[in-house]
Amino acid sequence: MSPFANPVRFVAMRHVRRGSVKSVFAVAGKLLGILFWAQGAGAQSPSAGEEIQLKLDGDLGMAAYYARSIVREKTDSVTVLPYANFDYGRVFARIDTFGIKTAKMAHGYLEFAGRVELDGFKADNSRLHGLNGRANSIPLGFGTLQETPVGAWYVNAFHDFGKSDGNLVDITYAVSVATGKITIFPQAGVEFFSKQYVRYYYGVTSQEAVASRYGYYRPGAAIEPYAGALVETRISGHWHFIFLIRHNWLANSIADSPLVAHKGANNAFVSFAYRFM
Repeated sequence: MSPFANPVRFVAMRHVRRGSVKSVFAVAGKLLGILFWAQGAGAQSPSAGEEIQLKLDGDLGMAAYYARSIVREKTDSVTVLPYANFDYGRVFARIDTFGIKTAKMAHGYLEFAGRVELDGFKADNSRLHGLNGRANSIPLGFGTLQETPVGAWYVNAFHDFGKSDGNLVDITYAVSVATGKITIFPQAGVEFFSKQYVRYYYGVTSQEAVASRYGYYRPGAAIEPYAGALVETRISGHWHFIFLIRHNWLANSIADSPLVAHKGANNAFVSFAYRFM
């Protein structure tokens, strides 16, 4: 497994702050089942001279996830659920992102990937009365993990096949810093959301403006920077303690929405995981 596999950006933490964390793993379990079936059905087709071992390599465990809600009167959440960050042949799980490695590309692979997002929410409180609920997006697309001598780059481009019909792009850079028994993975990046995506989740239509307390709001595309750090240490044998904290600076088109209560989002998790090697 890549030494940079653990600092993979915890994207679910960005959107889970508005939904139920449990739903991430309900959907993720089904997606992983499909991917393992594809692996067994012949998804593994390495190029000449290349060997990809069909074994579990990475972390499985439990974690407590904290997610801050940015939508008005939606409460923050802390939920204990499974933690998965591993490779199995060409199949990979990166907490909320799952996929299959295809063609070799530079320092990594071109990957077909899907992401479990909880960007939807129900309009079930007084502040959101008159608004329509938002459905969770269905991001599918391509990405790559490029593990270079100077750090790791994660690049993903998705199209939402759900209600928004928008596009999502993210780029993350991470490095590894070892200090005794503790390893720190600082990371920083940027996310792009198309205007279709932002308008569906944070806009207010003319019909909603009539039925709710909010005025018509038609935002444009959004670019959000974020930064965080993952810290891990070995407890005993194969057992590891993993902690991640991350902050997103919301784009103006999102932060200025009448549906949004904050200018930023803080997210974190702590995990105890068994590392397969």
